[in-house]
Amino acid sequence: MALSVETESHIYRTLRTASGAAAHLVALGFTIFVVVLARPGSNLFSWHPVLMSLAFSFLMTEALLVFSPESSLLHFLSRKGRACCHWVLQLLALLSALLGLGLVILHKEQLGKAHLATWHGQAGLLAVLWAGLQCAGGVGLLYPKLLPRWPLAKLKLYHATSGLVGYLLGSTSLLLGMCSLWFTASVTGGAWYLAVLCPVLTSLVVMNQVSNAYLYRKRIQP
Repeated sequence: MALSVETESHIYRTLRTASGAAAHLVALGFTIFVVVLARPGSNLFSWHPVLMSLAFSFLMTEALLVFSPESSLLHFLSRKGRACCHWVLQLLALLSALLGLGLVILHKEQLGKAHLATWHGQAGLLAVLWAGLQCAGGVGLLYPKLLPRWPLAKLKLYHATSGLVGYLLGSTSLLLGMCSLWFTASVTGGAWYLAVLCPVLTSLVVMNQVSNAYLYRKRIQP
């Protein structure tokens, strides 16, 4: 027997709510795990994984999920209020990523090591640069009068698509970081695979939430 439209809609909403809740918990849990592992303050490098996981795992995930109709922690706010929180979270993520990048550059300078010698370093730099451009592009949405020739709907679509690409770049950088000697020396076996699953899970949830943001109503209509 085919499910009714209302039943399908309810199942769909329930799955999105559950996946969103999982993304919140995983993003926070992974960041806490990295903080415990890195022991920030033990040396200069220790701040790099902490700040990068804070930026790309926690802050950026929360910034993107803030618009989710099912899993936003700020659903009680108006659309304008959530947009403001999104911008603040994204800005904090960018500042955290820039600081993390700056500290690892300083650390390598002190050790006389080459910069951008690994895929992790290259992906991380690209992710930070993309986040900077994304924040700059968000100004056009905060003040649409600055771009009068661009329809607001298209600006939102381009910004959301670009933001998703930037988030995936950040997640890729985290995944590559978990292949580094520093991480694999401390995390092995099943714990390593569980850690790798964290950015994969949050990426899948964010991809679903963002890609359906504009098609959601159409999808649940009979």
